[in-house]
Amino acid sequence: MNLSPFALATALSLSTNVDAFASLRSSTDTAASTARQMSAYPTTASDILWTPSIKTGERDELLGPMTKYCADLYQVTRRKTRTVTCGPIKFGSDHPIVRQTMATTDTANVDASIEQIMRCADKGFDLVRITVQGKREANAAAKIRDGLFKKGYDIPLCADMHFQPVVAQLVADAVEKIRINPGNFADGRKDFEEKVYESEAEYVKEREYLTEAFIPLVQKCKELNRCMRIGTNHGSLSSRVLSYYGDTPRGMVESAIEFADICRSQDYHNFVFSMKASNPLVMVQSYRLLASEMYRLDWDYPLHLGVTEAGEGEDGRMKSAVGIGTLLADGLGDTVRVSLTEDPEFEYEPCNRLSEMAESRLAATNPDAAARQSAVKKYVDTRDITTYARRVGSLPTKKEGEKVDVEQFMNPNGSVFSAINPKMLSEGNAPYLYKELGFKTAVGMPFKDIATSDSVFMRTLPAEDNTAARTALRRMMEVGTGVIVPAEELNKNKLENAVALMSLTEAIATDGKLPEGAIRLAVEIDGSEDDEEIAKVKDLDPVMAFINIDGKLSQLHATRRVFEIFKSNDINVPAIHHYKSSASDTSEIALELGTKIGSLLTDGNGDGILIEQDGETKFSVEFLRNLGFSLLQGCRMRNTKTEFVSCPSCGRTLFDLQETTAQIQEATGHLPGVTVAVMGCIVNGPGEMADADFGYVGTLPGKVDLYYGKEVVRKSIPNEEAVDALVELIKSYGMWKEKEEAEEIEDAVTA
Repeated sequence: MNLSPFALATALSLSTNVDAFASLRSSTDTAASTARQMSAYPTTASDILWTPSIKTGERDELLGPMTKYCADLYQVTRRKTRTVTCGPIKFGSDHPIVRQTMATTDTANVDASIEQIMRCADKGFDLVRITVQGKREANAAAKIRDGLFKKGYDIPLCADMHFQPVVAQLVADAVEKIRINPGNFADGRKDFEEKVYESEAEYVKEREYLTEAFIPLVQKCKELNRCMRIGTNHGSLSSRVLSYYGDTPRGMVESAIEFADICRSQDYHNFVFSMKASNPLVMVQSYRLLASEMYRLDWDYPLHLGVTEAGEGEDGRMKSAVGIGTLLADGLGDTVRVSLTEDPEFEYEPCNRLSEMAESRLAATNPDAAARQSAVKKYVDTRDITTYARRVGSLPTKKEGEKVDVEQFMNPNGSVFSAINPKMLSEGNAPYLYKELGFKTAVGMPFKDIATSDSVFMRTLPAEDNTAARTALRRMMEVGTGVIVPAEELNKNKLENAVALMSLTEAIATDGKLPEGAIRLAVEIDGSEDDEEIAKVKDLDPVMAFINIDGKLSQLHATRRVFEIFKSNDINVPAIHHYKSSASDTSEIALELGTKIGSLLTDGNGDGILIEQDGETKFSVEFLRNLGFSLLQGCRMRNTKTEFVSCPSCGRTLFDLQETTAQIQEATGHLPGVTVAVMGCIVNGPGEMADADFGYVGTLPGKVDLYYGKEVVRKSIPNEEAVDALVELIKSYGMWKEKEEAEEIEDAVTA
């Protein structure tokens, strides 16, 4: 491609100094470079100094390899960023995490929008986003802004823009922030046609129309001191990017960098990035990759965090916590939005709580957190954050002569263990316990189902002469349920075929000698052990290891250390995260679990979860079991129920999203392995269903289109017929199963 005089002068200046590129890219507050003084700000793609290509290897050659993605791998340190202003609020590492949400009202309904935004502000939100589809909504946005000022509310507004560069310029006069989506701001061509680029030059040639569409908005935002979010979405990458990079985190990052290059070419830096996806693993990898690129480019723009279309209830909170909490735990993130299929006011508590958790972990401001992080023994973090590879422990195999099937004690896709106590095993309680553990029953006998607890954990056992309780335990063992009990308890109260749990220190001291009647050994690691002790796990050959980190240590860093030692010593024992919680609120425990254990599972480290309540029992066994399975599903490990990708609703939504989602969940919620996307509109294109098997999408008022993957297969179905049509569509692709009626045939005679 021909270079303009401006670009050529810049290239020549860089040719004499390899480090000059990074220096030039980071000079944002100093005088313009000599090359820039030769010309006005660029107006064409050929004038822009684009970030060197990742595909050709030029970026690595000029800037070296990526080296880190966060400020500190061993202490929670907030990534240092510039300050970005948005009306009365500021984004960046020198400021508190900004809590934000999105209005669900029709933006054109000015009064309803003002009322909802005021409720959000009163709840505690710092910023509210509104949809702007066209000039009508842009004009309404100006009235909403004015109406809020008149009522004494200065909460900034963000206009959510898709497809409309001209309208974006218009609404910039009214609101403090503009969100643009690189996937469809200038390239809304969602044809998904396979394009073949013979060279890098062919791919970058198409930057011309991006530049032409985007520069006027950048200039307008710079002139008015407006803020911008360059918001890449995994489900709405442009057909151009999809064809060159695929549906990948790398494509998301490169798409955002292109738009940032245009902003920087105009000396405009009042923007933040986001890398949203409905899949938390993709979301985490994309943000980490972007942060790593920013480190080597010497960029310091803040990050907006969010898992898009997370859903509702504990599942939505869990999925959000897995993605957002994982990044916050490493000091990444300056503003947060939890996208729930609920009224926006309900997003505040999880949004605020995730932010509070993050702030409480910062070593610089919390001495207790700093002490726990410093107390972790030294280790070298070798994780590869550019990819996801799950460490899978070697599951137990049955030995000759064993009376129970230890192969069923764990599941290769992730295990859920449940903590129970002797009282639950009484003759009157046992049938209810079977149900809470997820067993199917026939004539009072339990049988494992798709979401049954794989094993149970008991700190104390019923007495040996408690026939009813012992019979209940035996029946569970006979169908492949492991019973894990501390060795100390088994020495006092024998139980045939139990798994004996010992601290690693005790197991080393006794060479793993089992109590009488025990079938296998499990070891408990608390993170205080030295490297040599943890390495001895290999010689002990336990059936599983419980990771139960000492409260004096940082759980995140101590657990990462354990897995690094496992890796360096080729220890393949399955690892169960033993999480103890004193939470009394369902939302709180979901957020805790998603943040603290999800941040480990997103690295691929862990084979299951045991949730144990500290102190007073507050949650049922069934609730905690379901929560465990939700965690595994949210981390893309084990599917035990239908996965719903459900958008949070906004002013573009063409049906009652909450009511419709509930109907679809009722009709299809029994189909494990099937993913259904419920979308209020198709603004982001068919790619929004990237992770879904089937899509239910509003297209016109009262009408719905149904998708199989990214392909629309039925159009303009009346709302009242659409759920039934979705069921028929699932049946036509052979993915339907009839609901099993919950029948339980009980003995008429008490044993």
